Amino acid sequence: MQTFTQSFIEANGVRLHLAEQGEGPLVLLLHGFPETSYSWRHQLVALSAAGFRAIAPDLRGFGLSSCPAQADHYTTLDIVGDLLGILDALGERHAVVVGSDWGATLAWQAALLRPDRFRAVVALGVPMMGRAPIAPSRLFPQTEQAWFYTHYFAQPGLAEREFERDVTSTLRKIYFAASGDAGPRDGNSPNPFGVLARNQGLLDALPDPSSPLAWLAPSDLNVFVEAFETSGFRGGLNYYRNLDRNWELQAAFDGLLVQVPALYLVGERDTGLALPGMREIIDAMPKYVPNLQGSHVIPNAGHWLAQEAAERISSEIVSFLRAL
Repeated sequence: MQTFTQSFIEANGVRLHLAEQGEGPLVLLLHGFPETSYSWRHQLVALSAAGFRAIAPDLRGFGLSSCPAQADHYTTLDIVGDLLGILDALGERHAVVVGSDWGATLAWQAALLRPDRFRAVVALGVPMMGRAPIAPSRLFPQTEQAWFYTHYFAQPGLAEREFERDVTSTLRKIYFAASGDAGPRDGNSPNPFGVLARNQGLLDALPDPSSPLAWLAPSDLNVFVEAFETSGFRGGLNYYRNLDRNWELQAAFDGLLVQVPALYLVGERDTGLALPGMREIIDAMPKYVPNLQGSHVIPNAGHWLAQEAAERISSEIVSFLRAL
């Protein structure tokens, strides 16, 4: 049963939809792609019960929030500006920022750039890493026959047409393939966030599960389906279309460290762990996050940690917050 309240605020030139529960120190929960604020429904309850004010926005381009038409309005700096606008609109000086997938990237950047406002950070799935030596469009692989999924996402309209053809099937396939339900990341499990054949779409190689996911009730899946049938996928895909621009902007902050207390969590079966060098990047995080309090692998879980391992993740976040 839904227990959180919903509201809208104006922040940084956009209208943002918020899900909120509880009273106390503020915790800001940032979702990933393709998700919405609803992915934090379990943590909203747990954090509220633990004495915190938990707020999960639909990030710009998602759910009921504004979806700017221009693709270049989705840089990490734009979104960090939105987060600061949320704090200001709520009359809050500080928050702990928690993020998963794209939300983790944004949470790291918020903590890196504005430690005066974001007093601690929790990241799920995506580790903090140094600035790459070359732009992502040159770093990620592509040949005449295949390309990395980010190249596919970068093509205006291409992924939108595929994903919006049948939103229910799209989400069901992606959620399953990136979850722990798909099995160990041993090279045989499906991976929506890897290398794709150029003559296929992203969904073509993914299985369509015949039964509901263990961690996502059909009614909960329907909430996500309704959200993306309303917003479409363009807003979320525009985040990927700014990978090179983000890399360019980060030159101004190269060498900065995340100085606030931090916690990192990743699923044992996360798709990201299948990428070459990812485990080494995770091991190297203390170089960029000197106040890293912990780095934990969650057994059997995949990419959607907040939903797949809800009790464990809520417990880890609450324990981290109480220790601050």
